[in-house]
Amino acid sequence: MTATECPFCNLPDKRIWVQTDSAIAFLDNYPVSLGHTLVIPADHIGALMELPENDLKEIWELVAHVRKLLIEKYAPDGFNIGINEGFAAGQTVPHAHIHLIPRYNGDVPDPRGGVRWVKPEKAKYW
Repeated sequence: MTATECPFCNLPDKRIWVQTDSAIAFLDNYPVSLGHTLVIPADHIGALMELPENDLKEIWELVAHVRKLLIEKYAPDGFNIGINEGFAAGQTVPHAHIHLIPRYNGDVPDPRGGVRWVKPEKAKYW
């Protein structure tokens, strides 16, 4: 997918919540929870770790900033923060992105295992 075809490279300005020179944050179109936000590099790149070190640092700083904003706005009880890199890992838009998923007490019956549930047979290790 080229940058001209990428939905993240062609976001309408009204979808952008926070932006820096190297990173953009916006609410997920298919949220897992209230406040589910994506943080992406401003440049079209498929894998986060392929970014220059300064851009990678700025993206993680924006993740921390957005986390604070989400706490102020929605008062979640926790977060899942995740990256799907590559088709085998479930990446559906080939533009690197970090999911900030606010979690709320009681949103699932038993939250133990968190991101391990990507492979349900491996999730329950206790």
